[in-house]
Amino acid sequence: MILEKYDVIVVGAGHAGCEAAAAAAQLGSKTLLITMNLQTIGQMSCNPAMGGIAKGQIIREIDALGGLSGIVTDKTMIQFKMLNLSKGPAMWSPRAQSDRMKFSEEWRNQLENIPNLDFFQDMVTEIITDQHKIVGVKTFMGAIIYSKSVILTNGTFLNGLIHIGEKQFGGGRMGEKAAFGITESLIKLGFESGRMKTGTPPRVDGRSIDFSKMEEQKGDTDPQKFSYTNTPKLKKQRSCYITYTNIKVHETLKEGFERSPLFNGTIKSTGPRYCPSIEDKINRFSERERHQIFAEPEGWKTIEYYINGFSTSLPDDIQIKALQLIPGFENAKLFRPGYAIEYDYFPPTQLKNTLETKIIDNLYFAGQINGTTGYEEAAAQGLIAGINASLKIQEKNSFTLKRNEAYIGVLIDDLITKGTEEPYRMFTSRAEYRMSLRQDNADERLTPLGYNIGLVSEKRMKNLEEKLKKTNECIAFIKSTSIKQEETNPILIDKKSTPITQTVKADSILVRPNIKLKDLEKINNIQNYLYAHNYSDEILEQVEIKIKYKGYIDKELENVEKLNRLENIKIPSNFDYSKLNSISTEAKQKLIKFKPETIGQASRISGVSPSDINVLLIYMGR
Repeated sequence: MILEKYDVIVVGAGHAGCEAAAAAAQLGSKTLLITMNLQTIGQMSCNPAMGGIAKGQIIREIDALGGLSGIVTDKTMIQFKMLNLSKGPAMWSPRAQSDRMKFSEEWRNQLENIPNLDFFQDMVTEIITDQHKIVGVKTFMGAIIYSKSVILTNGTFLNGLIHIGEKQFGGGRMGEKAAFGITESLIKLGFESGRMKTGTPPRVDGRSIDFSKMEEQKGDTDPQKFSYTNTPKLKKQRSCYITYTNIKVHETLKEGFERSPLFNGTIKSTGPRYCPSIEDKINRFSERERHQIFAEPEGWKTIEYYINGFSTSLPDDIQIKALQLIPGFENAKLFRPGYAIEYDYFPPTQLKNTLETKIIDNLYFAGQINGTTGYEEAAAQGLIAGINASLKIQEKNSFTLKRNEAYIGVLIDDLITKGTEEPYRMFTSRAEYRMSLRQDNADERLTPLGYNIGLVSEKRMKNLEEKLKKTNECIAFIKSTSIKQEETNPILIDKKSTPITQTVKADSILVRPNIKLKDLEKINNIQNYLYAHNYSDEILEQVEIKIKYKGYIDKELENVEKLNRLENIKIPSNFDYSKLNSISTEAKQKLIKFKPETIGQASRISGVSPSDINVLLIYMGR
């Protein structure tokens, strides 16, 4: 069977695949989304939540560029929290609990409303190439589908192997079979592959949980959104609950260690460092007497709960025995046990910064196939791969983001220059310019870029321009407005801040750490101005951040300029690193292997020192 020819084929319909297919199709490419099960499009395989520390910034960035993850999340969330509000705005991170079933349903609805996008249910088993260029794919049912470009977003399905105690069976997710053939096809083409591990906790019948023994965790009283579009605001919310393990729980879990695939050598691959299983936690942190456990609802209408913090691959009898020793879970009934899964991935140093592979033209990788973990990281890669696959077919300039432009830029740069030997997840600490890469200004940073490539509408661009205009005019007013001692000092004394001895500009008071714009609204001329203009909370937040943190932001921009000098120095693709006799052997080997595209990328490769970069610059006539 030979199907019609496509511009772009996306293999896999998880978070990466959905964003990739949507972007490619919306940019005018005839796109096919092929997946093993059309009923699990956009499935939340693990926790029913989007966002979190650094991850929330990524969802905002995806939305600002014209991606759909923020819209889908807003339409299906059941709780919203802004994390880290006690810290500075660079650390604020939005997070939402989602309705798992509605989330998948909404993703499918969004995709089915894109005219240029087709769907097909089958397993891709082989990549077809000709002269180091992609030609199409072959499927398990014998279909040959030709295309100009292919994006692989296979998640944990490539030769997936599920572990529960001493039980092992093939699968890409519980209840779904593994995918085979693609890994072998890619290895024949010269790709290097590896194995990684991830895991998931048990799911429990909410009717069997005693929530009175747990601490309730409500959402924010004034919940925000992820999307900058007019998605609905959350009116009601569901609570999560927190409880703790204890010494008896830990002792019971240890009873299963001999049968644990994590400790008996059955699992040889590396799991996520920052999301360890419960058995790994009590082994590595044996001095701790308890660990947090969260009971998170899976949706509005289901009784199923996700037990966050209890990821495990221990035998199922040990899982339930230990779980029932945790306060609130004494009568817990399992919907399904936790499990670990091993799967194939391909070290991302084999990719360009467009996520196109270096070996095969027009073949792109996105998501867990690149060694990442997390819905948000996967969705971001899918968006960038989908954009670039479409742009390249149309013979347009590629689309990339620098480290100073977006967390997405940090993510991709880390992957292609440093690689990863354990599941990579994003943190605010990975971004050296995080003061500029805040969740609140993602639209200002990225919406013009999304508009330029055709993913953002003109109406949305005009809304942003109007918002920036109002923000800047309000900032100008605050900077130019003088405030007197008699009006200002009562506010300062109340806030335990040093009183002023003369008339000053309002911005000089707003930069004080404990003074907010709302405090200055008590001053008559400021109050009158803000009342007359009726600015939104979003604009007032921008005004406060931009004035209060101007010094930090300006310092970052200076550093960005220095970085960009290196980023703008291109290294010829045929540069002969073997002639660099004055650099270390490790540096030479890494540069030959990774083939960085710019001096900036070369400087971030592990093992390449500043002196090696200087030698490289000299050889390039710099």
